[in-house]
Amino acid sequence: MTIAVTGASGQLGRIVIEKLKQKVPADQIVVLVRSPEKVQSLGVPARAADYAKPATLVPALAGVDTLLLISSSEVGQRAVQHANVIAAARQAGVKRIVYTSLLGADHSPLSLADEHRATEAELKSAGVPYTILRNGWYTENYLGALDAALAHGALIGSAGEGRIASATREDFAEAAVAALTGTGHEGATYELAGDHAWTLKDLAAEVSRQSGKQVVYQDLPEAEYAKALVGFGLPEGLATAIASWDVGASRGALFSEDKTLSRLIGRPTTSLQQAVAQALAAR
Repeated sequence: MTIAVTGASGQLGRIVIEKLKQKVPADQIVVLVRSPEKVQSLGVPARAADYAKPATLVPALAGVDTLLLISSSEVGQRAVQHANVIAAARQAGVKRIVYTSLLGADHSPLSLADEHRATEAELKSAGVPYTILRNGWYTENYLGALDAALAHGALIGSAGEGRIASATREDFAEAAVAALTGTGHEGATYELAGDHAWTLKDLAAEVSRQSGKQVVYQDLPEAEYAKALVGFGLPEGLATAIASWDVGASRGALFSEDKTLSRLIGRPTTSLQQAVAQALAAR
């Protein structure tokens, strides 16, 4: 059996490959990336493939049994890019596609959800067996602001008291490996979230406790938060999107009590305390 993984050069993809190599021989894994020379360190065969160039996809998928389609990072282009991959997989005879979607994609108010909904619909009409992994928020999405929070004594955002049932990339990677290598997942749609939800105020308190430096959470209006992110060097479009996602979180978009993720990986999801400890140790 050959398992192919798209987007393997990304942060999630690299962890998936490392976890996958613990389950299946490396010569049964193929990574599909734009620049194969950049992923030699993964220790598995790499094939040139570009979501946006359909002609590259069918040859890259030759002989593949199961495909992990990690969603593209190009927001606004993803629905078309994913449709290209799904069509190529059908043409190449891929037997099952596992897709990383978004928590509650069918009803989420987040702007990210539209392209995931479109891809899920494409999958369901393609005639190829599928498994949909509706990944919740990565804890790392917020830990990326750790240095700034410690430097200024404040964590900023627009999530209010919204509870975030996040998990780490490692947690989600293990779930993907379980879906790729296990049985009984065909036709399933899994809502994947962390076991315990937290607020940005909780995150600030945890960072304070572990670092010994006082960090408070400062809740900002959406436009003000977006402006602050631009000030930190983010492109305006991305800053606006991130602020809107925080507002979505304030309305429950990132919260779930579903425990499918911990059941899939066979252990509790990584706690906020553990994730903060790891992030502080890595600084």
